[in-house]
Amino acid sequence: MANANIFFDAEKKVFHLNNALISYLFQVETGDVLSHLYFGKAITTYHDQRRYPHLDRGFSPNLAGEPGQVDRGFSKDTLRQEFSGYDTGDFRQPAVIIRTENGAEATNFRYVDYEIQAGKPDLTGLPHAYTLTSDEAKTLIVRLVDDVLSAELQLFYTIYADRPVIARSAKLINQGTQILTVEKLASVQLDVIEDQVAAITLPGAHLRERQMERQTLRHGITEFASHRGTSSHHMNPFVALVTPETTEEHGPAIGVQLVYSGNHQLTLERDYIDQVRVLAGIHPQGFHWQLMPAETFQAPEALLVYSDQGLNGMSQAYHHLLRERVARGRFQYAPRPIVINNWEATYFNFDAAKLDAILAQAAPLGIEMFVLDDGWFGHRDSDNSSLGDWYEYADKLKPDGLVGLAQRVHAQNMQFGLWLEPEMISKDSKCYQAHPDYALQVPERAMTPSRDQYVLDFSRPEVVTAIYEQIAKILDEVPIDYIKWDMNRHLTEVYSSVFPPEQQGEIAHRYMLGVYQLAERLTTTYPDILFEGCSGGGGRFDAGMLYYFPQSWASDNTDPVARLKIQYGTSLAYPISSMAAHVSASPNEQTGRVTSLAMRGDVAMAGVLGYELDLSRLAETEKMAIRAQVDFYKAHRHLIQYGDFYRIQSPFDQNEVAWQFVSADRTETLLYQYRILSEGQPAFHTVKLGHLAADKTYVDMATGQAFGGDELMNMGFYNTPIQQADFTSRVRYFKQK
Repeated sequence: MANANIFFDAEKKVFHLNNALISYLFQVETGDVLSHLYFGKAITTYHDQRRYPHLDRGFSPNLAGEPGQVDRGFSKDTLRQEFSGYDTGDFRQPAVIIRTENGAEATNFRYVDYEIQAGKPDLTGLPHAYTLTSDEAKTLIVRLVDDVLSAELQLFYTIYADRPVIARSAKLINQGTQILTVEKLASVQLDVIEDQVAAITLPGAHLRERQMERQTLRHGITEFASHRGTSSHHMNPFVALVTPETTEEHGPAIGVQLVYSGNHQLTLERDYIDQVRVLAGIHPQGFHWQLMPAETFQAPEALLVYSDQGLNGMSQAYHHLLRERVARGRFQYAPRPIVINNWEATYFNFDAAKLDAILAQAAPLGIEMFVLDDGWFGHRDSDNSSLGDWYEYADKLKPDGLVGLAQRVHAQNMQFGLWLEPEMISKDSKCYQAHPDYALQVPERAMTPSRDQYVLDFSRPEVVTAIYEQIAKILDEVPIDYIKWDMNRHLTEVYSSVFPPEQQGEIAHRYMLGVYQLAERLTTTYPDILFEGCSGGGGRFDAGMLYYFPQSWASDNTDPVARLKIQYGTSLAYPISSMAAHVSASPNEQTGRVTSLAMRGDVAMAGVLGYELDLSRLAETEKMAIRAQVDFYKAHRHLIQYGDFYRIQSPFDQNEVAWQFVSADRTETLLYQYRILSEGQPAFHTVKLGHLAADKTYVDMATGQAFGGDELMNMGFYNTPIQQADFTSRVRYFKQK
């Protein structure tokens, strides 16, 4: 293993975190303000060439001091900082705002000292990256103090020995006697000097999640955020900073990813001398946290990645980190089962006989798990009742209920899974009738419905416990192997009946902490159950949920053409093992598009494969094709789920799409190619594989033809039409001779 190093040059007052891949440097500047110096490719030594140039700039104020002693060339307004304050000379967006009892909001934290620890400390109650041994990372904790506030700010920096990653977070401690109100506490600040910075983000919507968008930053503030109570379909908590020359394989890329699933804000500000400030953390809109004397507030963690090998290099760093040091439990590296879900086959209209018919069709095809979706609980026959009543709908699965169904599934040598939506409540439920105050709501104001459901007040531990006990009773009584945890609306009327007015700004974050508490309790108590996250598809697909659930449903949109963009964009920041992808009916339920079973299978197989079909409506030839897909996927499952994934051709700017899976030892690779629309007189395009052994021979296992690794990487293939049709695909498997 390489070394993780943290050095402090006492003479220059420079901190240098480095390993063989990256360096991160910052300095204690004039007035004990922390100045950011560098984050990029590893360097051995530093000779003070990035020290802040003192230059008197008009209307940029200086540090407070006695007349005649003030350095007019030094201003926090242009200093590249590690963590900026508010209302004390820096007019850019701040990292921390604190309101005191007299109403002032100025913050001015100055460096005091530091500590270096082996390994990485946990973040209590929050998801985070971790270490398994103390020698695989080192953590720098820098202490800053605002004497007027009597507050201490601790900045955490963890560098891993063999990853191009810096994990950042911030913790605030009230050391005084007055109540402090935290208006904003960023997880990370990164001030970069490069003047040609573009941002790549993952905006979207329900059925159109994580669409890659690239834009050059103009002067002023650019914000990427969600204020929906979740990380949301609409803006993922991730941004990549690149140069105009950065491609998938070449050029620098810096990734900033929050390990958080609630309201978030990523702010990029290009100032008047072309410096760019990046801030990421909890969205400050509607947020304020009452910090009592001696109490602390911990911001969520952010993961910084640097790559000099393009976006694929950045993605690889995230894929390995999230898979190996964020995901946990026995399913972290386990083969993820191939599921059949009844939802699109039956919706709410099912009984034991219908489910048994699906089961009878699925088992001979080699499908490994049957999942019973929405409609098995309370008296739920539509989506307007029973959420919050997590007990069996007795009349629906007669004669022997969930237990009998689970036993019949297991008798077919398949696993059994169940759908839940633990965070929601219906007015038409026993839970709401007994505890109407359990729902988030503002006094004297009507609750806003969404999908005829409302949000439970998970800021209250007793509500979390009540839901846990109901779910635990089901899990104790029914032999269940898998849970799909859904969330089908966003938060409104974010107000809790049990908190005082001055703490209502805490409820959205406390809600998220309650979700994490329930997820931690369930996954810890039932470690042999595979949990999959879902929020109307990919509405909460983030590193925070990955800490509890090793995979998530990427989108409710199962149309393979739409999924090309969704899965391509998702792979920018998240590993393939986290991405559930299913084959569904054609015409597609969401888009009406007609596609071949081969195309649907080839897209879904580039993720955690599953099916959502009424198998009884399929022809025998289609069932045989599914059996072939299942067999192929099982043969290559480990390579797909845990190999290295590389994007080759993007669906966002061309008609042809390609991506590749490569084994860690480079002895085998899968090339997936897709053509969206057929064309007359199509242009020739070359598809080149990558990341193989140049001096080895690779055999196309379907044709027996042999190629040199250098041939495949440097010459490649003409991407000639797969066939004269729209929506076509091809998969080629090469194995080292």
